[in-house]
Amino acid sequence: MPHILIIEDDEDIQQLVGYNLAKEKFAVSYADSGEAGLARLDEEPLPDLVVLDLMLPGISGLEVCRRIRRHPKGREIPIIMLTARGEEEDITTGLDAGADDYLTKPFSPKVLLARIRAVLRRRDGLPAEEESRPADPAIVIHQIRIDPKRHEVRVAEQLISLTVTEYSILELLARHPGWVFSRQQIIDAVRGYDYSITPRAVDVQLFGLRKKLGVAGERLETVRGIGYRLKD
Repeated sequence: MPHILIIEDDEDIQQLVGYNLAKEKFAVSYADSGEAGLARLDEEPLPDLVVLDLMLPGISGLEVCRRIRRHPKGREIPIIMLTARGEEEDITTGLDAGADDYLTKPFSPKVLLARIRAVLRRRDGLPAEEESRPADPAIVIHQIRIDPKRHEVRVAEQLISLTVTEYSILELLARHPGWVFSRQQIIDAVRGYDYSITPRAVDVQLFGLRKKLGVAGERLETVRGIGYRLKD
């Protein structure tokens, strides 16, 4: 039973999201401020996913997201942001802070549930239909080793901490070295055809990937006017 932590100061939205999650057999807990949400990282059990409001009293949702990503226990926890701010710059800022997904208010609870399931499937390496499958062999290229079974990435044997989205993009490119993927193809592949994200947000994810991969990140090549590829 996945445990979802909702960090949201609006009680009506808390109850709306919590009710729909509980109805689908998720375990739900709440925090009405960023400080309270961060305190949960030092408690057990840890959440499997965080639904995070951007506009919070005290510490902002963006800062909460950054602190979760810096916390030793929070690096791998998927984060879905909920916010009334849906401009391109707001979306890219949220993703750059470490969010895995972004949903603008007003939102459909059914869409939020679908996004939560999709992010959890990607985290667990499950196919879209949520059926189990034999674990894929590790992908090794340019000192990068991707282990789909463990959902881990190592560069020269050093474990690299990636968000769910960064991992999904890297796995896509590594499975097809030399192939050029447009930004829209990357969005479609890692998030689904109905995901409303801008090509600029893909650029932010690739920038983060290059930085985390170090020298190996130089193999992630921008193909001007088209998109990205991992050199073969």
